[in-house]
Amino acid sequence: MLIDFFYALRDAKLPVSVKELLTLVEALRERVIAPSLDEFYYLARMTLVKDEQYFDRFDAAFGAWFRGVEARSDLALDVPGEWLEQRMARDFTPEQKAQVEALGGLDKLMERLRQLLDEQKERHEGGSRWIGTGGTSPFGNGGYNPEGMRIGDGDANGQRSAIKAWDARAFRDYDDQVEIGTRNVKIALRRLRRFAREGAAEELDLSGTIRSTAANAGWLDLRMVPERRNGVKVLMLLDVGGSMDDHVRRTEELFSAAKAEFRHLEFYYFHNCVYDYLWKHNRRRHAERTATRDVLHRFPPDYRLIFVGDATMSPYEVLQPGGSTEYHNAEAGAVWLRRLADHFRHFAWLNPEPERLWEYRQSVSIIREVLGHRMYPLTVAGLEAAMRALSR
Repeated sequence: MLIDFFYALRDAKLPVSVKELLTLVEALRERVIAPSLDEFYYLARMTLVKDEQYFDRFDAAFGAWFRGVEARSDLALDVPGEWLEQRMARDFTPEQKAQVEALGGLDKLMERLRQLLDEQKERHEGGSRWIGTGGTSPFGNGGYNPEGMRIGDGDANGQRSAIKAWDARAFRDYDDQVEIGTRNVKIALRRLRRFAREGAAEELDLSGTIRSTAANAGWLDLRMVPERRNGVKVLMLLDVGGSMDDHVRRTEELFSAAKAEFRHLEFYYFHNCVYDYLWKHNRRRHAERTATRDVLHRFPPDYRLIFVGDATMSPYEVLQPGGSTEYHNAEAGAVWLRRLADHFRHFAWLNPEPERLWEYRQSVSIIREVLGHRMYPLTVAGLEAAMRALSR
């Protein structure tokens, strides 16, 4: 069974290895867990999954493979009575123990479940006798029994009263293919770190204090150092308006996380493509503009340049003078993109459009070509790849 389960995980795109499977088998042989499907779930996840980004895929694969297994008498019900008694003595409240005793005790409860499993031949909805959903039987899913044993997966209809519940898939947002949220953005941005001690000496230098005190014949000699901060300097150019209105929330999450992570962060806005002007305030973009050439002169090449935009526009807007939809630009957007790429050694373009759509956007292909294919999707995996490129 474990071999087939192993291949099911592989089919779900989980990077599990034979060595990890053997570790799981060894742990089961040593009986490090009780005979419980719940505990097997956690043991399997601990031994087989190397990164939390795969937790959701594991949950989905585990639920698909073991769906219904907990209702099989040869697996879920083959549990030592002593272990069940210990769990009841340790975890049940006096009221819950009384309810179990009212049903005839654990032995009667498990015997009744085995009998029902043998007798029942089809799915049951509601009611109080059969194993099913939404009823008052002590066994099933989504019912009202105050001390029910949950069997199977699915929504518990808000009751949440069963002892057993797995396949909750609480790690959807950890998957590296999902759209990013603020938490995942911050984690990914941390890959772009170069710590340095800058500013006033406000932090205790413990090792320096020990050395200085020892050299001072035991008299305390406090040493202070500046706080370690992320010394990476970032320049963000953000596309606003038009088709980017569909991506406002995700762009805000990225910008908020970047402001929290990078002490040295500068930003400007552009519309569709970078031309000879940028601006700091979107509402006043026609009145208060900054020449792109001045930005090139102001920020040295050690800044990391990050473009954020969907790169979706007419190819004319990228390739031709006068391509801007707001004013007549003397030089094409592709010329300015190339200048920026030549000036800043480290740069990347983050695109909130799904990567599967890029091949249908001619302007995306043009900008990717101009920037040496340094365009990445705005997913966790894409953001991490962009941070690796920027840190080289």
